[in-house]
This record gives sequence, structure tokens and C-alpha cells, in this order.
Amino acid sequence: MHTSLCNKTFDLMPVCSPCHCSPVEPETPVILSRCFRTKCTLTLFNLLTLFSSVVPLCRLFSVACSCTRTNLNMLAAQADRVMELGEWEERWQENRIGFHQPHIHKLLEKNVDQLFAGRTGVCCFFPLCGKALDMKWVADLGHSVVGVEISEKAIRQFFEENKLAYREEPVPAIPGAKVFKSSEKNITLYQCDLYSFSSSFEGKFGAIWDRGSLVAINPGDREKYASLIISLMAKDCRYLLDTFLYNPELFKGPPFLVPNEQVHSLFGESCDIELLQSVDSFTDKHRAWGVDYLTENMHLLTLKSN
Repeated sequence: MHTSLCNKTFDLMPVCSPCHCSPVEPETPVILSRCFRTKCTLTLFNLLTLFSSVVPLCRLFSVACSCTRTNLNMLAAQADRVMELGEWEERWQENRIGFHQPHIHKLLEKNVDQLFAGRTGVCCFFPLCGKALDMKWVADLGHSVVGVEISEKAIRQFFEENKLAYREEPVPAIPGAKVFKSSEKNITLYQCDLYSFSSSFEGKFGAIWDRGSLVAINPGDREKYASLIISLMAKDCRYLLDTFLYNPELFKGPPFLVPNEQVHSLFGESCDIELLQSVDSFTDKHRAWGVDYLTENMHLLTLKSN
């Protein structure tokens, strides 16, 4: 018997299962584990349907739970990893910014309709924005942009490289902070610690594009981060969240591993969460990190109606 999963075909050879209730393929746990942890977006229902004729349900649920525990246990490898704000500023000063993309993010382009859902003039928040070209692209679509970034150099480079005139002002409520405003586009960038920012500055947002933010903050700060993001979401906010899956025992980050299970544990009480896309983003750059796979997941979060 043959079955197809993740674009691969497996031979399913009947053998006795541990519970003796039906035949089971010996490699099923391995196959399912790969799907839950890496490159497959099949739901548990899909998996149950696919394997129902050869795998006992008790075994499938056992494997699913085991894979979930594995994902969450893998967080321990990076749990104590801490990046100080000064280290990020140092990276910008030394031009060690491999995380910056010199083009519009492909998954943003593909899912932009999910972000704005036909709305016009939406105010979109970019946490830890760097000098992302995505900001000007979103502004060119007719939306307004608010970003927060610790590096003043990054913010100045954004305006200068995009040939946008700007002015800067102090932010009295945040000692030492500055705000940079474009004279041509509706783009406002705050140079400050992200956790010093709140809805008191720009109100709540109708859209949030989180690429390189949740995956960059210290893993120990994720609950604080999630609370901040939720506090910035307007009732109709659509929050696109980009996360990575890889083996954290092979690379200490950043960017850090964020399993789907943790997205749900951080935001699930307040938000409905949909996995829009899961793609194999592994490149030579990631091979140089020492990892052997990298999956990029795009989530859409919206506030629950209640």
C-alpha cells in the first residue's frame, strides 16, 4: 500500500501495532513528527484521515502530543538567550545586519490582501522596523505607517536610502527618544525601546506586520511582548506574524525559534489564529548557521469578538 504526504510517497507495510488494534507503519511517528515540526501544514484532521486505514487513532494522538511536547521542549535550548539593546545598536553601527532584506518581503506581497482586507487608509504598525523596504511599499499603497526601532542609524538610513525628506522631534514622554516623520509619505518612526511605546502615542492600529520582531526579542520577554502587541490592536486589526521553525540546538539565534504551539499559547486567549502559509525558506545563509532546515510560517491573528 502507498500513501502520499508532504509531496513524498511512503510504502505502508502492515505490522502489529503496540495496541494490537490495527496495522501500523513503523515509520509513522517519524513521518508525522517531520510534518508537525517542519515543512507540512496538514491539520491533525488531515493526518487522521490520511492514516485512518493503517494507523490506530490512539497511536496518532500519541504521536501528535509527542510532537507538540518536542516543539515546546526545544524552546529550552534558547530560553536563557539574552540580547541587550546595545548589542542591536552595535550591529547596526558595524553593518552586521544580515536580517535586513533589500527587497519587499515575498510573503507580505503574497498575503497583503489578508493584512488590509480591502480597507483603505489603514494605519499599519511595524515593531522593530529597522529600515525595512516594506514600510515604503505599504505607504505607497495609500496606508500610513508607524514603526518602532532602537537604532537611530537604521531610521535615518531608511529615509535617506528611500530619498524621503523627514524631520525629527523629541518624545517628551520617553526620555532620550526621538520621532522621525516623513514630509512626503505618511510614515512615522519612533527611535526608542519597544516596551516604552504604547497606544497613547499613535492610538491603536488596524494592521500589524511582524517580520523579524517576535523572532528577535529575547525568548524570556515573549509574554510581555504579546501583551504589548495585543494592547496595540484595534478591534478590526489584522496582524500578520512571520515565524521560523528550525533546530535550536544547532543555532542559538537570533532569529529565534517560535513554534506554532507557542504562538497559540501567547495569543490564543485574545486572538483567533490562522496559519496562512508554511514555506521551506532554507538557503545557503541558513546552512551557514549550522541548521539543516528552516520553515517560515505566516500567521494571521485577529481579536476575538468577545
